[in-house]
Amino acid sequence: MPQCEMCGAEQASLTTTKVEGAELELCSSCTDFGTEVRDESTGSGGSKYSTSSSTGKSSGSSSGSSGGSSGSSGSSGSTRPRDMFDDMDEIATDYDDRIRNARESRGLSQEELANQLNEKASLIRKLERGDTLPTDDIQRKLEGALDITLVEGESVDDADWDSGDAGTMTLGDVVKRKD
Repeated sequence: MPQCEMCGAEQASLTTTKVEGAELELCSSCTDFGTEVRDESTGSGGSKYSTSSSTGKSSGSSSGSSGGSSGSSGSSGSTRPRDMFDDMDEIATDYDDRIRNARESRGLSQEELANQLNEKASLIRKLERGDTLPTDDIQRKLEGALDITLVEGESVDDADWDSGDAGTMTLGDVVKRKD
């Protein structure tokens, strides 16, 4: 007997429901947490799914207003859909060392750098210890003042996501162990 993917209850029939962007098979009591996803015929001209709230009201199923599939490119079925994180820059894992080394190479103290950036010295200390990530504004200030980049470039691992058959990749292919 199938289990609800949210609460684990065993039910005879489950409903496909979209909860915060993920499609889950849910029991009748858990479907209130999202919107029900119904398969439509492909001749509708819009997306292949239509969402409606759990109360039965339609949430606007005109073509182009579907929030779930608007981010995908649609040109190739083998690539993963785009999401909001694709457009974000990833802060380098060694950002703290980059900041410290650039500051020291210019002969600046933490207080002098903070004054130059019009920020608190405690923020510079936290950044150099790796206790806090720089905000976008602080990142731009640091990159401009120290002539460094705090963003990692696209790694080889990121390119694997766009490769051929998406059905053969498992979590073990992506995860790296810290031994």
